[in-house]
Amino acid sequence: MTSKAALVTGGATRLGRYFSEALADAGYDIALHVNSSREEAEEVAAYIRGKGRECEILPCNFLHDPLDTLIHTAKARFPHLSVLFNSASSYQAAPIAKTDLAMLETQFRINLFTPLLLTRHFADAVPKGCVINIIDNKVAYHQYPYAAYLLSKKGLAEMTQMAAIEFAPHIRVNGIAPGVVLPTAQRNHDYIAWRLEGIPLHRQGTPGHLIQAVHYLLDNDFVTGQVLCVDGGESIYLEGRHSENYVA
Repeated sequence: MTSKAALVTGGATRLGRYFSEALADAGYDIALHVNSSREEAEEVAAYIRGKGRECEILPCNFLHDPLDTLIHTAKARFPHLSVLFNSASSYQAAPIAKTDLAMLETQFRINLFTPLLLTRHFADAVPKGCVINIIDNKVAYHQYPYAAYLLSKKGLAEMTQMAAIEFAPHIRVNGIAPGVVLPTAQRNHDYIAWRLEGIPLHRQGTPGHLIQAVHYLLDNDFVTGQVLCVDGGESIYLEGRHSENYVA
């Protein structure tokens, strides 16, 4: 057995898949959480095992199943578990005026309550470790068309700092806030080009940029409580309206 293992939630699809495979490339065995993406999970598991690493697929529905069981199962399978990677996310767009209780419960349960409780159980289960939360660079804004989603992610950013203080020194807790890296299929070319105009570096990021951030947070053991924006500077581009940019 290697001395390193990571539990990756939502680790079979989109960015979660990149994170799972990158951790395997870095020598980690992977406890691969999955909800409904079982076929994709089998593909990721095959990749990980092809790299000579161990992989266990761990099904869990975050709306219904007990979260302590997921941590305990991962720790039993990989006694050397040292990383919790909270990548699973739920995204629903709606302004406050169209947000109902069901949407709030789903967004907060998956995007905030689950990472919080998993972090708690992880801190109880491992003697020394690292938690990485995948947030969103939108937490820098007040974009009300994504009210429930964005509020839950803002809460996750705050929880990251709170947990970093509470669980120090044996657990480090950090976050990564991606920008325009892996847009969904419904985002067309014109929309992406428009988004890039608002990024100081004027280009789209790649999963590789996020993986570099992951390695930094894992390797630098004097960093905790930080949310690292990997977004080309988009989240600091808050010039606002003033007399010199007013067009009469």
